[in-house]
Amino acid sequence: MSPVFGHGRLRLYLLKLLEESPRHGYEVIRLLQDRFLGVYSPSPGTIYPRLARLEEEGLVTHEVVEGKKVFTLTDQGRAELVDRMDELADLEREITASVQDIAREVKEDVRQTVRSLRQELTQMARNINQEHGRDSRDAWRGQKDEWRRQREEQKDEWRRQREEQKDEWRRQKRQWKDETDRWKSEWRRIWTETWSMTGFPFGPERGGDVSAEQATANDAALGQALADFVSDIRSGAAETRLSDADLAACRAILEEAAARIKSRFDS
Repeated sequence: MSPVFGHGRLRLYLLKLLEESPRHGYEVIRLLQDRFLGVYSPSPGTIYPRLARLEEEGLVTHEVVEGKKVFTLTDQGRAELVDRMDELADLEREITASVQDIAREVKEDVRQTVRSLRQELTQMARNINQEHGRDSRDAWRGQKDEWRRQREEQKDEWRRQREEQKDEWRRQKRQWKDETDRWKSEWRRIWTETWSMTGFPFGPERGGDVSAEQATANDAALGQALADFVSDIRSGAAETRLSDADLAACRAILEEAAARIKSRFDS
């Protein structure tokens, strides 16, 4: 198995694939094959036991469609995926790096094949010139034309693979951006709904100059502002690694900001 999927990471990536769409086991296997350009091909004995384990844990469920088990992510599975969003982002970056390494290896294999073919044809030409006359030279020309044809086919194949890899990387990049935007939107929605359920005193208790309707609107606006603030901070933190000193400094800044906001409510 690829080192990228060590320490339970294949389990996390299975949740991601099922979050995209309900799938049956062989479709999951095919997606993993395509993702790694055919170099990594998990067996049914690898994938199906893990899907069964996820179902036992309540993270996925299945239904039989046309004789096949189609697995679907549950709400509990989505919750775990959201909790491990940063780990999934790291995994996506590592998978992209692994695919790039595979592409470089494929390119080097193509180059080595072309070099070996050239050497073999050069030696063949020498032998032909030594052993035969005009007919042999005609045969050499035919071999040379064949070599050129094979070389062009190798180049075309490499171009095709390179374009497919570029398209796949672009698709993964767009998909990850869309998922990140969706998670941010979901985070704001949950925060705003939770905040509106708790309530906040803006009405007569704060001087009697604000109507109940305006107090509700102000409450929702403050909840949205806090949700946007938390989302922006999480996005920035996801792109770096916080040290203990960074964390302490951030806590001090947040405590100071909280004190200033509370003093505004008490005034």
